[in-house]
Amino acid sequence: MSRRYDCMDAEQRATGLIEAASAFQRGELVVLPTDTVYGVGADAFTPAAVTALLAAKGRGRDMPVPVLVGTVRAANALVENLGPYGQDLVDAFWPGPLTLICRANRSLSWDLGDAKGTVAIRMPLHAVALDLLKETGPLAVSSANRSGSPPATTAADAEKQLGDSVSVYLDAGPCESDIPSTILDLTTAVPRLLRRGAISVEKLRGVIGYVATDTGPEAGN
Repeated sequence: MSRRYDCMDAEQRATGLIEAASAFQRGELVVLPTDTVYGVGADAFTPAAVTALLAAKGRGRDMPVPVLVGTVRAANALVENLGPYGQDLVDAFWPGPLTLICRANRSLSWDLGDAKGTVAIRMPLHAVALDLLKETGPLAVSSANRSGSPPATTAADAEKQLGDSVSVYLDAGPCESDIPSTILDLTTAVPRLLRRGAISVEKLRGVIGYVATDTGPEAGN
């Protein structure tokens, strides 16, 4: 039976965070708010939990699950390195709606799907999410919806789609925006835009100069 906690209420928020952390330890799924849309999360280092997340969404391993982190230090532990551009991007846009794809630390024992040695990482700008991440460590988190359906912008939307496949729902009210994070691939010589989102190409170019898009490299002024 799923439990929903109103994170606008201080007592329920505190209880919800404890229950969510416990659910992750048991390999269960949790819906949490982020600065973009609601996400459904699992312990990133429990392969069975990540498999359950993909099953709940009706999504295949060909679309590996991104990872949310609560600190830059945690992000650095998950990747080989941030490359020549990563730290500048982190300084400019984290916490916030920018997902960076990097080479994963090869010493880590996890299975996020067919990621081909990479990991997509982000630090969300949301107090509830950050408090949870600082308690749990990195979480595998995807948008809280069935594959092919609109992303959930409320906890109730997420519950309608995911139901009892999720143990705990953390309800922080409606999302302020339904625009997804921008995804930037840092595993190539020139950073490559994989998804346009809340952070514009112009803002990215203002920090790192060059961004490759589907129309070719673009340079800032």
